[in-house]
Amino acid sequence: MKKLTADFYKRDTLIVAKELIGKYIVHRVKEKNLVCRITETEAYTGVEDKACHAYQNRRTNRTEALYMEGGHAYVFLIYGMYDCMNVVTEEKNTPCAVLLRGCQPISPLDALAQQRYQKTYQQLTNYQKKNFGNGPGKLAKALAITREQNKASLLSEEFFLFEKEEDLPPVIGTSPRINIDYAEEYKEKHWRFFEVGSV
Repeated sequence: MKKLTADFYKRDTLIVAKELIGKYIVHRVKEKNLVCRITETEAYTGVEDKACHAYQNRRTNRTEALYMEGGHAYVFLIYGMYDCMNVVTEEKNTPCAVLLRGCQPISPLDALAQQRYQKTYQQLTNYQKKNFGNGPGKLAKALAITREQNKASLLSEEFFLFEKEEDLPPVIGTSPRINIDYAEEYKEKHWRFFEVGSV
């Protein structure tokens, strides 16, 4: 296991979004390390990106985390119901981030399933297993990530990302980002990255 360092995050957002595919995210909750493998991301590239929360340098209490240096979490609420986890990228005051859109549960499966469905993993239907982490709200719920983790460092012992150097590189596809019809020409950018076969 090789923990990702600050230098990993302080790079071009599109590079980080692509390279996060196949990495693992860990959130320690109640003495257990909840671990999922990232399978889908979306890049949001700052003040010129009409889909980004910091478009035109919008700076509010909600978006303040985006202005932190790469290696922090930006967690926000959508539809008044679902928390979404983003990895802040690039340098301080360059408000860019990568939305974690999808994941594969790794361990402990029962603890992740309890977070996601309030059942053990063996009690899940095939449909529930298939849809375990195919969406940003589902990913955050499985990993017990809420707005309490907003602005949290991803370099701590309780909340971090790592890679396994022995893993084979994932085959990565791209497409336009999802649910951003308001973003005009930016809705056509192929800034969504996913592991082929995972979506």
